[in-house]
Amino acid sequence: MENPFKHINQPLKDVPPELKAKVMNDIAMAKLFMDLATLFSYNMGNVIESVIKNRKK
Repeated sequence: MENPFKHINQPLKDVPPELKAKVMNDIAMAKLFMDLATLFSYNMGNVIESVIKNRKK
C-alpha cells in the first residue's frame, strides 16, 4: 500500500476548469438549499423566547 503522506509536500496541481465549475455549482446549490430551509423553517429558539416574553407581560 502506498503512503499517501508522501504526496503532501508536492506542488499543487491546477484543477480542470470543468471540475472546478461543477464543484462551485454544487456548493452554490447547497447554499441555496440551506437558505431556503432557513427561510421556510421556524427558528425554535426565537419562538420559545418570544412565547416566554409574552407570558410575562
